[in-house]
Amino acid sequence: MTASRPSPLFRQLPSCRSLGRPCLSRTSLHRYWVRLSRKFQKLFSLDAGQSLWEHVCRSTHPVSARRILGTIDRTELERLRDSYPCRPNARKINAYEDAKYWIGVNVRRAQDLWLDRSPPLQILDLGCGAGYFLYLCRLFGHEGLGFDTDEEPFFRGTTEFFNVRRVIGRIEPQTPLPDLRRKFDLVTGHRVCFHRLTRTNNGEWLEWSPADWKFFINDIRIRFLKPEGRLLLEFNPRPDGSSFFTDELRAFFNSQGARIFRWKALLAADSNQRPRFKQTRKL
Repeated sequence: MTASRPSPLFRQLPSCRSLGRPCLSRTSLHRYWVRLSRKFQKLFSLDAGQSLWEHVCRSTHPVSARRILGTIDRTELERLRDSYPCRPNARKINAYEDAKYWIGVNVRRAQDLWLDRSPPLQILDLGCGAGYFLYLCRLFGHEGLGFDTDEEPFFRGTTEFFNVRRVIGRIEPQTPLPDLRRKFDLVTGHRVCFHRLTRTNNGEWLEWSPADWKFFINDIRIRFLKPEGRLLLEFNPRPDGSSFFTDELRAFFNSQGARIFRWKALLAADSNQRPRFKQTRKL
């Protein structure tokens, strides 16, 4: 058999090189289709549906981030930025000076827990950072306490600026937290990273084992949560964009009675109870 000749139509088309443009290689085309496929998968994934549900729920109890932003002296935040420059090779911690962005983030966090509609709560925020979340909690009528290291001078300045009380300490595996001499209705940890131990040669993190997580959760439940209290842990996605919850970790958190939603795990003081994000009745 003789090979069929190209259609006259295609013979008349100029080559990409003759037009001064580089041709796409098969590898480039493959990468393009892989990226496009991933975007479609994300668009129609479970996570996308849950994200939509979060937006719907927030719309039922709107909060004006603009009005909250108006309570902050942004000129003073600019002064703090100048007073506490980043350390050499440190992460860009002064990105937290962007009050507009972080107020928006923390308004959504507060809405997801219905803190704008709940009775006054005692809240402990682990890794409180710049203090935006606890600042909002106080505006909603709650009493908050932060817990964090004192490695970032900028956080020291912002927590003082927001009048956020905090205890200095570090969360270590298989080690009880310091005694705070009180219990809380809600303990939170946002963008948790205290479970990361060290980086391997290939850049991946060595992390806590399920046994380490069990020790930490039991310590929070026994020593820091009231009988109807809740523990919320919010995690970053992994470097490849996948969920923090590997099959092993998902099975473990489920065994602890966690309600897993997107990148968050919500746990009750009692492992036999399934907690709710919406908890507006008086505790």
